[in-house]
Amino acid sequence: MKRGNDMAKILAVTPDYVSIGMDNGELRDAPIQVFNFVPQVGDEVEVFESGQKIIISKIEKANQQLYPQQPFYQNPYPQQPAQQMPNIIINNANNNVNSNQNYNGMYMGRPKNKWVAIILCIFLGFVGAHKFYEGKTGMGILYLFTFGLYFVGVIIDLIVLFTKPTTYYV
Repeated sequence: MKRGNDMAKILAVTPDYVSIGMDNGELRDAPIQVFNFVPQVGDEVEVFESGQKIIISKIEKANQQLYPQQPFYQNPYPQQPAQQMPNIIINNANNNVNSNQNYNGMYMGRPKNKWVAIILCIFLGFVGAHKFYEGKTGMGILYLFTFGLYFVGVIIDLIVLFTKPTTYYV
């Protein structure tokens, strides 16, 4: 049986077969291997048959774009109406303003030497000299009137000062 060329349209595409609707109303299934292009639903094709051999070629329209847009969503069930895809708007604008007023990155305070503070605490701790050295005037006055919080505060301050790094910030 020798047939000429028939005009047709691709109706469905599966991983193995492509369903083609012929102009005469006939529905044909062709294996995907006979296509020399990627078949898509809606493509107009010409079907050439000669005995067991089938050749299917795509009909290019004169006004078709060089790179036609691929459908974003292809309905796998053509008998059911396709759902409209939602319109997604992505706004990634960064409108934040940096209001950081630190010029060197981080405020470190005033640097103090651990050994100077320890010597002041040992010899003049009962009058709060180490607190005045650190710039803590209120605590210095309190130590002055309470004799270093009755020497208990001086002992606690010595323990704390020994745990600090050599240069610490107040």
